[in-house]
Amino acid sequence: MAHEKFPAEVLTPEGEVFSDEIEMLSTKTTLGSIGILAHHEPVLALLEPTELRLYRSESEIVRFAQAEGYLQFADNRALVLVEEAMRPDAIDRASYESKRSEAQAAAERAEPGSEEAARAQRDMRRYEAFLKVAG
Repeated sequence: MAHEKFPAEVLTPEGEVFSDEIEMLSTKTTLGSIGILAHHEPVLALLEPTELRLYRSESEIVRFAQAEGYLQFADNRALVLVEEAMRPDAIDRASYESKRSEAQAAAERAEPGSEEAARAQRDMRRYEAFLKVAG
C-alpha cells in the first residue's frame, strides 16, 4: 500500500547526500528506533550510528550507513544532519576495520571517564555500525 510522500534531505559537513520525496524514513535515535511517515508529529532527535533507510516506495529503499547527528521533522519535511553518511557499497571494509581497531586501542589507552575515552567509544560505535551496514 502506497503512502503519501514528503521531502527529505540528508546533509553532512561535506554537503548534501540525498534530497528527494520519500514515503518513510527509518533510523535509530538515542531513545530507540523511529519510523517517520508523512504528517508525523514534529520531532527533534539525536541520532545514533546505524542504517538509515529512506523508502521511495515499498520496493525502492535508499540505504546509508549513518553516523551521529540529528533528525528534524517539521512542516511535513525531514532533515537528517549527520557527521557522515555513506552508501553500503561505498564502504571500504578493510579501512573501517582498521579504524575500528585504532579506536579500540585508543579506548584502552584512555583514562576511564575522560573525553578521549568517550570519543574513542563513539568512534568504535560508528565504525561497527558502518561495517554492519556494509554487510
